[in-house]
Amino acid sequence: MGKKLLAAFSFMVLLFPTLAFADDATPVQLQGAINAVWVMLAAILVIFMQAGFALLEAGSTRMKNAGHVAGKTVLTFGICAIAFWAFGFGLAFGDGNSFFGTTGFFVTGLEDQAQRAFGALSGSDVPIGIKFLFQLAFAGVSLAIAFGGFAERAKLPVYFIFGLLFTIVIYPIVAHWVWGGGWLSKLGMQDFAGSTVVHLQGATAALVATLLLKPRLGKYNKDKTPNLIPGHNQVLSVLGVFILWIGWFGFNPGSTLSAMGDGYFGYIAMTTNMAAAAGAVAALIVSWMYFGKADIPSMLNGVLAALVAITAACAFVDAWAAIVIGAIAGIITFFTAQWFERAGIDDPIYAFSVHGIAGIWGTLSTGLFATPELAEKAGVGGAGLFYGGGFHQLGVQALGVFGALAFVLVLSYIVLMIIKAVVGLRVTEEEEIIGLDLSEHGSYGYPEQMKKSGNNSLSQ
Repeated sequence: MGKKLLAAFSFMVLLFPTLAFADDATPVQLQGAINAVWVMLAAILVIFMQAGFALLEAGSTRMKNAGHVAGKTVLTFGICAIAFWAFGFGLAFGDGNSFFGTTGFFVTGLEDQAQRAFGALSGSDVPIGIKFLFQLAFAGVSLAIAFGGFAERAKLPVYFIFGLLFTIVIYPIVAHWVWGGGWLSKLGMQDFAGSTVVHLQGATAALVATLLLKPRLGKYNKDKTPNLIPGHNQVLSVLGVFILWIGWFGFNPGSTLSAMGDGYFGYIAMTTNMAAAAGAVAALIVSWMYFGKADIPSMLNGVLAALVAITAACAFVDAWAAIVIGAIAGIITFFTAQWFERAGIDDPIYAFSVHGIAGIWGTLSTGLFATPELAEKAGVGGAGLFYGGGFHQLGVQALGVFGALAFVLVLSYIVLMIIKAVVGLRVTEEEEIIGLDLSEHGSYGYPEQMKKSGNNSLSQ
């Protein structure tokens, strides 16, 4: 009993300074502190999505590449963090022109730099260091999506070079157009948390890489018919998707940059969740009808596609519309994935179907379903076609999709062709056969299992 009393007393002693501060703080200071904690929590959730990508991609690829696929997630986020700190954040959110920022490089984390360089972020009272971490998390997600198209056949140096250049010369430019006061922002493009800025950019880079790297060995027969190359662990993939689903509650609601007011961030969390649920159910049902069996990977892709689609629309649409958007995303992602595979495009984790096609649909959907009240509340754009807004908002959304897609397509192609000429893109056939775990890192992610089964099978 004495130990319990001592513990309670110690807790009160520790808590007392906090309570004293709360008594002395002004309402404005308390509001700022609450918002800062909320956005920091959201940043942590989005950064933790990297763990979801690691599990999803490792589970969706072969055992002989599992350690490489998971490990490069850590490497690429580290590269992204340094490049975004030095140049990316300033190019995306620094004061500049309609196309890119020209201030705020080498982020200090101090408010004097924020006041001088980041006018686009001045509407929030969250400290600039936390804003940087939050936006870094988004850039990291986009890069992780891009590298899905490189899986199981790209050289390790490619991740270093492309990761650096994507974070500096590709991602932040489109981010500035939409979120940093650029030309699409001035037109009123609605992309609340990044269906285009984050997902379509990453997916487009992944598509270019997939086309340049060409299919994995053994994926297609001489008559061009595809062979199934299943991932080695569906349980890891399921766990990865659940982590991503949870992380999205930082991704979308966190983009309010505020926990104050009438619970707007809670509404956004609700629309996000309803879309994801609809995508899971719709994709599983359509796979069941198509294959005659309920396909688990298709269901997982349906969840992610729905989350990608609702990312643009979550703050602008009613709950019923979120369900429709999520269900349609799950269905179109399933069929486009089948089409790409039959067309000879070997996208190992279906990055363009899940993040690209769904990103396009989600961005366009606000031009259909955005309500006047929610558009006014968000302070961006206007009502969609189905709510009396005519074709104006839909046209702005389509222009934004086309502009981002074309820009990333061209820049990614140029960057990857330069890398191909300098260091090459793809590992040798021998290295691909034995697996990137061994050829790039000198050890397997599953050493005991690989020693038992041998390392010369293409199917492992």
